[in-house]
Amino acid sequence: QVHLMESGGGLVQAGGSLRLSCAASGSIFRINGMGWYLQAPGKQRELVATITSGGRTNYADSVKGRFTISRDNAKNTVYLQMNSLKPEDTAVYYCNVQGGWNGLTNYWGQGTQVTVSS
Repeated sequence: QVHLMESGGGLVQAGGSLRLSCAASGSIFRINGMGWYLQAPGKQRELVATITSGGRTNYADSVKGRFTISRDNAKNTVYLQMNSLKPEDTAVYYCNVQGGWNGLTNYWGQGTQVTVSS
């Protein structure tokens, strides 16, 4: 019923850039916060960046100054512009949407692989 479609991952050289996109569709009813999380093999999923419905942003310390999160509310889409990529950024990146009828349900995308080579 609810789908988050991610795109934009791939293989890049250190210092390069990627832009991730995530479009939400289906019967969500309400969308509040949106964000991006990463998960490396054998580790817990962790926050990369979030953005509220009003446009306020929050970033992990490791990506501040390099990544930028944005959203297009008319398209129900969230973006992550990733610049100055480092090998340690390599992970699967997951889109997250907070919403539902009460605005508190979390929905997750399928994940997109980002690989940064040296």
